[in-house]
Amino acid sequence: MLRSTLFTYLILGTTLFSQAQIRRTPAYAYNRAPLSRESHVQLPLGSIKAKGWLLKQLELQRDGATGHAEELYPEPENLGPDSDWLGGTGSGWERVPYYVKGLTALAYTLDDPALKERACKWIRWTLEHQRADGSFGPATMKDWWPRMPMMYALQNYYEATGDQQVIPFLTRYFKYQLASLDTIPLYEWSKSRTADNIEIVFWLYNKTGDRFLLDLARKLDQQAYPWASIFTNNAFYHFGDDFHTKHSVSVGQALKFPAVYGQLNHDPVYQQATGKGMSHLLRDHGLAGIIASGTEFLSGKSSFQGVETCTVVEWMQSLETAARIIHEAAMGDRLEKIAFNVLPAQFSRDIKSHLYYTQPNQLFCKHGNSGFDEDYDGGILLSPYSGMGCCRYNMHMGWPYFVKNSWVATPDKGLAVIAYAPVEVNAVVSNGINARLNVVTNYPFEEQITIQVDPEKTAAFPLILRIPGWCDAPQVRVNGKQQPGVEQGSIYTLKRTWKKGDQVVLHFPMRVSITDQVNQSVTVERGPLVYALKIDAKYAVRKAHPVKGFFDYEVKPVSDWNYALEIDRQQPAAAVKVQQQPMPDNPFEQSVTPVSLRLTARRLPSWKVAGNEMHAAEVPGSPVSSNEETEEITLVPYGTENIRISNFPVLGTPRSAATTFSDNFSTSTLNTWINYGQWYIKDGAIHAASNKGSWGYGIHGVKSIPSNTYFSDLSYEATIRLTSGGNGGIIFRVTDVNLGADAYNGYYVGLDAVNGKIQLGRSSGGKWQLLKEYQQPLKTGENYPIRVVAKGADIKVYFDHGAAAIIAVTDDTYQEGAIGVRSYDCLVSIDDVNVAAL
Repeated sequence: MLRSTLFTYLILGTTLFSQAQIRRTPAYAYNRAPLSRESHVQLPLGSIKAKGWLLKQLELQRDGATGHAEELYPEPENLGPDSDWLGGTGSGWERVPYYVKGLTALAYTLDDPALKERACKWIRWTLEHQRADGSFGPATMKDWWPRMPMMYALQNYYEATGDQQVIPFLTRYFKYQLASLDTIPLYEWSKSRTADNIEIVFWLYNKTGDRFLLDLARKLDQQAYPWASIFTNNAFYHFGDDFHTKHSVSVGQALKFPAVYGQLNHDPVYQQATGKGMSHLLRDHGLAGIIASGTEFLSGKSSFQGVETCTVVEWMQSLETAARIIHEAAMGDRLEKIAFNVLPAQFSRDIKSHLYYTQPNQLFCKHGNSGFDEDYDGGILLSPYSGMGCCRYNMHMGWPYFVKNSWVATPDKGLAVIAYAPVEVNAVVSNGINARLNVVTNYPFEEQITIQVDPEKTAAFPLILRIPGWCDAPQVRVNGKQQPGVEQGSIYTLKRTWKKGDQVVLHFPMRVSITDQVNQSVTVERGPLVYALKIDAKYAVRKAHPVKGFFDYEVKPVSDWNYALEIDRQQPAAAVKVQQQPMPDNPFEQSVTPVSLRLTARRLPSWKVAGNEMHAAEVPGSPVSSNEETEEITLVPYGTENIRISNFPVLGTPRSAATTFSDNFSTSTLNTWINYGQWYIKDGAIHAASNKGSWGYGIHGVKSIPSNTYFSDLSYEATIRLTSGGNGGIIFRVTDVNLGADAYNGYYVGLDAVNGKIQLGRSSGGKWQLLKEYQQPLKTGENYPIRVVAKGADIKVYFDHGAAAIIAVTDDTYQEGAIGVRSYDCLVSIDDVNVAAL
């Protein structure tokens, strides 16, 4: 106990001394040539302190998941004392670095002695056991990847303490890496997540000026995935069996890659690729308009697809990094939308449990299989052990990194805001003058932000403000005087001489708006917050863990949830009443959240729980009608509960059945198709993607449905090309679509090249029944036109423009429904889809 206490005092003493040294430093380490001189830089860890509701999240994390992580996961291969990251026999790989990265940021942001001591245990071992060749980490670990998050932990530690061992340590390691990459190149995880490596290389270069670091960055870029091209061209599914270019965590982590490396190559393609990639991802895979899906592959926009906790925190860090380099308001807007909505949704209210996957329409947290392509039976169970282990280690950086990156220093000796929240910023401005900025606000739950500027003496420096793109009437006042030229979606700079007592007041009026989602459903937004139905939730303990206060919970609704909104798409605000109440300690608790919305709706009895009883059925296509009584319902912020409905159908006169539908995929995007499995559009066709690397039962029968196609009698033509074994083709009169091989009701016509068959069958209640098949020699790589004519119970199939039907059956099981494409364990491409009602 005495040794532990002495160690704590030693660390604290070192920290205080080093921070004093940092305060006397007249400037930060901005980009050196040839790196872009315009980039902003992080303030040293600990310079920004959270307050108000944001501080509460950090304290909950300290008292919950992060503070008890080593008790919860004490095994040698996890965070136990016999971890190989402490010289033991375990095999921790990425788990320890992930954890220590977030732990270190939390410890020094909170200035918490116990957390600091715990972080330093891992940091000191790493620093003290570097090998002679410069490599570090467990001796048996040959992978580049786990060292990348550990380098972030070392960066955090250096910024907070000024420990001079870190700089030569990283210098030796990067020399080793440069000398070794030709014989031990990047692969898999390190090849996809190279931006993490390059970011620390540039950080060190700005400290030391060592030119070999630029050579290393160039080599890392050469060996990494071509992320700038992938993001620019929406090419996530263009790499066949390769897992990483479509893996949502790797994609989110790589979002910063073009921006980071673009500082060195100055290529406009790199500089624009992050924004283009984000646009593609949100258009084709966006969930509730917040973040791209990933279960774990990018999974389209279905209302019951999910997003992984690792994806959430990696998107956040990528946006925090990109915003320092690309000075566009949209970067901070997207960061806030993720942080204020989906990040709290991933956790229990006390941040002791998490969800591996969350969904826009999530009725349950429970044990069972949802049909995802990576389908853990605990994937939507609220637990300290939800899903695969990666998230329970990586999630710790979410809130601490948001605080750490909320403000940055600018090369012209000023300060810029990346994201708004209640914080206190202590920084060096102008010519070495200390300044404190006190950001007083309940944003995003209120519209006003006050920045109290307090330099130690009068100082001239720029204060750079992000004006949100969602705000159409922003105001900026300095000492009560309104400033001119403030425009939505812009970066606004206040250049002036500041003195003690100066005050900047930002007013960002939040209007209610709606955004279109799958099947013409809508989400309701106000400012940076997305809103979901207030549902009464019942929590049941499924398991109590040995660590006191930690449980597995199953959650289900005990109030009605299947509502359609009575709202005018053109004037949504007219139907909504905004209600404010006092600010609580934790605004992410549904019962006390300070802002809610009231509007009218009707229950939609036909919208039920999906057949697998793991989620709501797909949101019905709007407009919909209901004979139920009108009710007033309440919407609350998306992140205030673990179950929610955020994609709502809209009341109105239902559209009449479609008369025609066509798509040659020359200009179409997945925005108009709903994926149940992985499909992508390329070279004028829609393709079923390789599912190599996945193991969920939902990967075998993947489907894609064009939104709001509903036919009864029809003629359906398409061109089908098989490029592998398996069976691929078209579906029609389809309803009740879910994830899984036969998880739909409707008919299917499929081609099988290996066995030379064309088959017509139907799926019902999750079971497949063959109705009739036709022997036909087929070749992979050949285009085969198929036509289906269905009139009442008579269904005929025509092949290769033949005048006579090759299959004819009479079956009246299904009379109407959607059309789409389907693959069963087959790489199939489908083109020239033409459907006409008969």
